[in-house]
Amino acid sequence: MTFSAETSLRRAGLRITNSRVRVLYALAGLPHSSALALHSQLGDAATSVQSVHNALAALTEAGLLRRIEPAGSAALYELHENDNHHHLVCNSCRTVVDVECVVGHPPCLSPSDSSGFQISTAEVTFWGLCQDCARLDPIHSSTTNQEDS
Repeated sequence: MTFSAETSLRRAGLRITNSRVRVLYALAGLPHSSALALHSQLGDAATSVQSVHNALAALTEAGLLRRIEPAGSAALYELHENDNHHHLVCNSCRTVVDVECVVGHPPCLSPSDSSGFQISTAEVTFWGLCQDCARLDPIHSSTTNQEDS
């Protein structure tokens, strides 16, 4: 099934605006993007950075986007596709890659004590060196994935 930004906006009860539609389509092709990266991707002087931020806030609040906040990086956004995946982040180049659930079914991880909470999701971020950066830095990469050798 083909992704339709307009259909997604209607289902979420949001008004269809040019900024929202363009942001959704941009994220469909370029997940894990920051607001500034999206603004550059849109390449339109008529769409301000603030307009992109406003669209991201509305789309995230409506549940159409997932916001990820890797430590030391700007917030990144991706389409929320009703899955429960986690992320790998490169310490060097900050590339972000999706990885399936670590254990079991969503929310994938369960705390030892839920304190009465009904757990709906777990966010896990794995940090390390991507293959390209590991090739450039063999000293640090040799200690990160010893089980892979």
